[in-house]
Amino acid sequence: MIVERIFISPERGVAQVECEHITVQSGMGVLGDRNFGNRTYPGQNLTLVEAEEIELFCAEHSRAADLSLTRRNLVTRGVRLNDLVNMEFTIGNVRLRGVELCEPCILLGKNLSSESLAPASVIKHWVGRGGLRADILTNGEIIRGDNIEPDA
Repeated sequence: MIVERIFISPERGVAQVECEHITVQSGMGVLGDRNFGNRTYPGQNLTLVEAEEIELFCAEHSRAADLSLTRRNLVTRGVRLNDLVNMEFTIGNVRLRGVELCEPCILLGKNLSSESLAPASVIKHWVGRGGLRADILTNGEIIRGDNIEPDA
């Protein structure tokens, strides 16, 4: 169970930036990400998605595999993120709490749609597979390749 890829979005609507590591701050989010400091509701600090779900979507819709396409911060491998809702877990030296599923929105539907795939079909595909919203509980650094350790 690892962090396979890391992304930040410096500004709304711009291309994501891939990182080898990120610095996170408790209750605030990812330094350099456009959502840093947003605290309107729980789960805005960090988003995660499973690489396996992205690869499945791409294979089912004859697309080149692109692990950045969901615009989540962390792409994981080998962990069922849905199982981490309402759970605490550790990535590297950072403690987190899974808050809720990161369900698809109309923006994701539009971004992943094509001539043969309507936005509504994209959204339907990603329901229950869109990843996890998490709160950051401790300051630290998340590094590509870090292990994800759910609480026992």
